[in-house]
Order: sequence, then C-alpha cells, then structure tokens
Amino acid sequence: MAVPGPSVGDMDTQVLIVGAGPTGLTLALDLARRGVPFRVVDASSAPFAGSRGKGLQPRTMEVFHDLGVIGPVLESGRFDLLMRAYDGREVLREWNVHEGRHPTLERPYPHTMLIPQFRVEQVLREALPQPVEYGMPLTSFTQDDSGVTAVVGTETVRARYLVGCDGGKSFVRKELGVSFLGETWDDVRMLVGDVRVSGLDRDHWHMWGRQPERWLALCPLPGTDLYQLQATGDGDPSLELYQRIVRERTGLDDVVVHDATWMSLYRTNIRMVDRFRVGRVFLAGDAAHVHSPAGAQGMNTGVQDAYNLGWKLGMETLLDTYESERKPVAEWLLGMTTAIAQSGNPFDKRGDETLQLSLSYRTTEGEGLQAGDRMPDGITEQGRIFDLLRGPDFVTLDFPDGPVLVRPDGYVAAIGRSAIDAYFGANPVTQLHHRRVAARTAA
Repeated sequence: MAVPGPSVGDMDTQVLIVGAGPTGLTLALDLARRGVPFRVVDASSAPFAGSRGKGLQPRTMEVFHDLGVIGPVLESGRFDLLMRAYDGREVLREWNVHEGRHPTLERPYPHTMLIPQFRVEQVLREALPQPVEYGMPLTSFTQDDSGVTAVVGTETVRARYLVGCDGGKSFVRKELGVSFLGETWDDVRMLVGDVRVSGLDRDHWHMWGRQPERWLALCPLPGTDLYQLQATGDGDPSLELYQRIVRERTGLDDVVVHDATWMSLYRTNIRMVDRFRVGRVFLAGDAAHVHSPAGAQGMNTGVQDAYNLGWKLGMETLLDTYESERKPVAEWLLGMTTAIAQSGNPFDKRGDETLQLSLSYRTTEGEGLQAGDRMPDGITEQGRIFDLLRGPDFVTLDFPDGPVLVRPDGYVAAIGRSAIDAYFGANPVTQLHHRRVAARTAA
C-alpha cells in the first residue's frame, strides 16, 4: 500500500512529483534529504522494466555520489566495453569510444558507464524513505496563488508545487498548454528491446550491417543476462520479428534470440518546450525535451534537471533560475545529439561534450574556475572535495588562496569573500542552508 508523504499545513504535501522515471526519482531523493515532504505518483501499474536508456555520464555519477547512491550504481554497471563490427562472423573492426580517458583527481568518473535504466530506477527507489505510488494517473489539476490541486487516481491532492516528470507524452505539459516545438523524423525508426540471446560473448557491443537499413546492434546489459537489441526498421515489435532480424542480418544460425522482456518501436523526435515553469508547475526531463538517443544524453539530462530544481524547491527561492539555467542546456543538447545522429558515425570516439562535465551556468566569461562552473573534485587535508560537498547545503570551501562558495548542486555560486557576501545579500534565504569547511590542499 502506498504511504502518502506528510502534510504541510493545509497542504497534503509540499511537492507532488508526477512520473517515477530517473528524473522524478532523482528529484524525490534530493527532496527527501532536505526533509521536504513529497509524493511520487505514476500512472503505470508497476516500475518500468526496459532499458530505454543504458548510459550514465560522469556528471550523473557525480550527482549520484552526492545523493549517496553511487555504490550500488557502480556495482551494477560497466565502464569498458569494446565495440565490434562484423560481416557475418568476420570481425571488421574493434574499438573503444572512450579510449584514453582515465580517472583523475578532478574527474573521478572518466567516461560513460553502461547500466540499464531499470536498474538505475531500482537503486533510486530503494534509497527513498517512502514508496512510489503506482497505478495513480494524474487526470486534472488547477493552480492558484498558494498551491496546486490535483486529481490523482481517485484522490484529490493539494500540493504547494507540482513537477511533471511524466515523459515525452507528458500529460502535465499538455494540460499546461505549453508548446513542444520541433520535428519528428518519420523516416528514422528503430526497433529496440531487451532480449536473451545465445551465441554471443558479453565483452563486446556487437554490430552488423554496412547499409543503414540493415543495421543491427546487440549490447550486453551489465548485471543481467539480457542484451539490448537495436535495429533499423519498422513494424509491430514481436519476438518473431526480432528473431528474424537477427537471423537475417547476422547470417549466423548460432546467434539466436530466445525471448524478450521488453520491446518497442522508436521514432526520433527532436522537441523542447518554450517554458519550463508555469506558476507553481514545473516540467523536467523528457516532459521538457526529447531528442535523438545518440550520445546517451536523455536519462542524464533529466537527472540534471531534477538536481537543479530540487534545492530550489527545498528553499523555495531562486525558482525562476530553473528555467533560465536549464533551457539553454536543453537547446544545446538538441543541437549536439542531432549533430551526432547526422554524422553517420554515432558510435565513433566521443568528444568531451557528451560527458556533461563541461556544462556551465556561467553568466560571465573568464579563464579558470568561474561562478557557474562545475566544482571539480580533489583531495584536501580534510578529505575529498566531493565528500566535503556532500549534503543539501551551500558549502564555502576556505582554500588558502581564497574561499569558493558551492551551490547544493555542485556548481560554483561565487568566488572570493566580497562576491560570496554579495551572493548571500541578494539571496538571504540561501544563507540559512550554508556551512563552511576548511579546504587546505593536501601535501
């Protein structure tokens, strides 16, 4: 039985989160550590069981480090998996898209890690202090100056804020009347699914098909006995169709699909909203932006949306900056993933831009670390910087050459005493959620 979150005055909860994918679950976990009452509802009757996304970027792993779930995430994933292209049984090419990337003090998670989306969601759910409420579709909502009244299942819920994390077909977005501008590539369709296959090793991402219309990939999903199947094509997904595609495109009798736990037909949509906020209602993740899967950005960008919004909802301040900071990121994301998809080589060596470590909320330019940049990791006499920052607060790191104020989401708010004082002066509520840490550099 679902256990509603605690009430807040005349509210049933502070934040009603609609959608229990990676975006909604990340937001819930961030609110939970702040002691902010919330409820997570989802129209589905059970957790999503597929690997729609399967790549975690380094910045997302840094978020999960801060949220205290990086251990089970790392245990469930895999960093190094070679790509292998075939003509039948003949190996044409073998390569590593992340060759040369290794952990450093400033970047402890060096590159993309493979992990099925359903396992990421499971880790986040298990870390929550209350269960997700499944089988609870949102059917209507209205808002006023003090809150949102929503009908969820058969229940009317009053919340101070509502966040739509309900995917590309978002009910919340449609009810708000927010535009979802962009295009659909009707001529680009892909069959995807999670399948059990015999006849392949699990140390390579296997690919066939020199012609785009006969392309096939089978990627082992870490921690499971499944492979994710991706194949250009059309039609109603079925086990028989997937078996025929694998047989015809590999030309091998001993590579056999035995069953499938999830199947879907994917069409490339490249769209984003014109607004991330309407009053007390916010949009995040796929509800706000969808794009080509090239570059493994979707699940990660949704996590980043939630991480940016969580502390602002918790403090009920700087909420307008959610849109001003995340909308440019979404615009960049759509352009970058589209360029990769159109390159003709979406599985070639990736540039650093896909890792999401260089994303910044800068408002001014300059050399070196600036306000708006991601705070890099490092080692001090007091411990690892990421560990010193862990938690729901602003943190001032008092370095010998001057202090750096870091936001709860790991981005620099201000550098230098006068800039920090000015930041708190302009945002006095944030000082109530602040701690200072000496950060002398380790010898």
